[in-house]
Amino acid sequence: MPRFSVIVPCFKVQGFLRECLDSVLDQSFRDIEVIAVDDCSPDGSGAILDEYAARDDRVRVLHLEENVGLGRARNAGLPLAGGDYLFFLDSDDTLTPGALRAMADRLAETDDPDVLVFDYARTYWWGGTRRNVLARVLAEAGDGTFTAAGHPEILDLLMVVWNKLYRRDFVEREGFTFPPGYYEDTPWTFPVMFSAERIAALDRICLNYRQRRQGNILSTTSRKHFDVHAQYERVFAFLDARPELASRWRPFLHAKMGEHCLDILSKPDRLPPSDRAEFFHRTAEMFRAYRPKDAAVPAELRVLEGSYAAYRLRRRSGRAARELERRTRQAR
Repeated sequence: MPRFSVIVPCFKVQGFLRECLDSVLDQSFRDIEVIAVDDCSPDGSGAILDEYAARDDRVRVLHLEENVGLGRARNAGLPLAGGDYLFFLDSDDTLTPGALRAMADRLAETDDPDVLVFDYARTYWWGGTRRNVLARVLAEAGDGTFTAAGHPEILDLLMVVWNKLYRRDFVEREGFTFPPGYYEDTPWTFPVMFSAERIAALDRICLNYRQRRQGNILSTTSRKHFDVHAQYERVFAFLDARPELASRWRPFLHAKMGEHCLDILSKPDRLPPSDRAEFFHRTAEMFRAYRPKDAAVPAELRVLEGSYAAYRLRRRSGRAARELERRTRQAR
């Protein structure tokens, strides 16, 4: 049984895939298996995977007969995983040298926690690199293990699947899987972090998170961004089935949902202009429907209790204020 099962879903990534696979297979820590899932990619990704599998017996390839999307491609790889820990690596990202050894050592130091959270850096197409701005959260987590309730700052980090390792028997016991649609990480990471009884942190950059100039799914203008609402509904349903978790986490999730949806709405490249008002109203409906009894609404989210016109006015006022501040600084 390998220590790590690295699950790599692949779709239209032939330009990045070799670099990704090399960053894993060339690691000094070799007790791994790579489960590469060809999500019916129309480019040369499937052939590249077969090439790597032919020369390295740690690589196993699963070719899907139809394109199912990122979340369900990960699900397809799960039954093939035999490692102690699961690691979901996106096929355009790369590991840093020595990352797997550092992860393995940290797991040994903390006696195999449910989840290990590690750090990453954003790497840009023009050559720049920037470390996660909340790296201090990992440094402040301490040497031992903790729960999200004991160190809630851990939830300020990106709630994505790829900056964590997951103990496989913990995942199987809880029955975690990925749903279809955009923002599929949301109904995985929040339930995982809410449920984990032992979380450890690794204050080390282990992954380079590629910032693509174009081709990023979440930067594609589409109505598919409405999927975020269904994803949060799934997390609320998870909490509703677990009252012992709901009492602690429902107010937090309610605020996080509002912040996330407003962030999507604020991005100019996400929603078609004709759909922005509908997205705001759907978010506001959910914000009211899932608001915990007697819960206070943070000031920055009170806009969801008003109209879309008021939201747009606030956005314009905010942009004007920031532009005035910028020009004032330049004039000094």
